[in-house]
Amino acid sequence: MPAVFVHGVPDTHRVWKTLIRRLRRDDVVTVSLPGFGCEVPPGFDCSKEAYCDWLLSEVDNVGGPVDLVAHDWGAILALRVASLEPKLIRTWAVGGAPLDPEYEWHKVAKLWQTPEVGEQVMEKLTPETLAPGLVAAGVPAEDAAEAARHVDATMKRSILALYRSGVRVGAEWEHGLTRVSGRGLVLWGADDPYAAPVFGSRLASRTGARFVTYAGCGHWWPLERPGEVAKELEALWASEREGAARGIPGV
Repeated sequence: MPAVFVHGVPDTHRVWKTLIRRLRRDDVVTVSLPGFGCEVPPGFDCSKEAYCDWLLSEVDNVGGPVDLVAHDWGAILALRVASLEPKLIRTWAVGGAPLDPEYEWHKVAKLWQTPEVGEQVMEKLTPETLAPGLVAAGVPAEDAAEAARHVDATMKRSILALYRSGVRVGAEWEHGLTRVSGRGLVLWGADDPYAAPVFGSRLASRTGARFVTYAGCGHWWPLERPGEVAKELEALWASEREGAARGIPGV
């Protein structure tokens, strides 16, 4: 039962490397969303629906059920996959992205979602401007520089299309949370500038998941608290193994 890790925006699969090094398992798969450090397949429109279909196929191809771990937009997509095909998921752990109709998109997201304005913002987004912004948000300097280095024209176009398709994602996909099953974990930085912890708490309540917040942590908990997150993931997976051994299904 592999563990599948899904990144968000504006990251690549590299966002997980520090955390994965702290895990006591070697059956880990990191995926790269189309357009994020890789090419976009022909005909792929970079909408949330396209990314969801893509992720569902990736998870299915890995062979499951899997332990799904996801951050930011990856978390939104992972929850959607878990709601559409719950049998593919053994456990899930997500955070940093609310799937809630009451959530209001943050300032930068609103700019990206605005035609022409979003393109103008992206023109000014360079490694030199992005890396300091990520550091200010709590990302370690080395990881910030690595992430910024991979933000190219393809990723910028992909981000704009994804965010514009997701203006009402909370209202459109939140109802599916009732179909999410298996043991779940919601991880959140207490100082997340993009989504307040209350949205993580509500997500956990709606899915019966364990909710964990990290004091003094911003949006990028995989990079800011890798050791603590690794312990939570190991505990989640161990509880599922123990439950299965005792014939107790995940909840």
